[in-house]
Amino acid sequence: MKKVVLTMALVAMMSVSCKDQAAATEEATTEMTEAVDTAAAAVDTAAAAVDTAAAAATEAAATATEAVKEEVKK
Repeated sequence: MKKVVLTMALVAMMSVSCKDQAAATEEATTEMTEAVDTAAAAVDTAAAAVDTAAAAATEAAATATEAVKEEVKK
């Protein structure tokens, strides 16, 4: 009888431990998802800045090309 009670107590303790670990894992997953979302937003912002800089550089190059063409015509 003592062995049965001790076995049941052990099983109950393991069950509670597993539930605690599952809750901790879920919390960590949520935190990691938030971190990834934040990083993705930062990458999107940086990509937009690069696109803006590239457009400005292209426009400046076109303007410079036109200026050179005008000088050559003179």
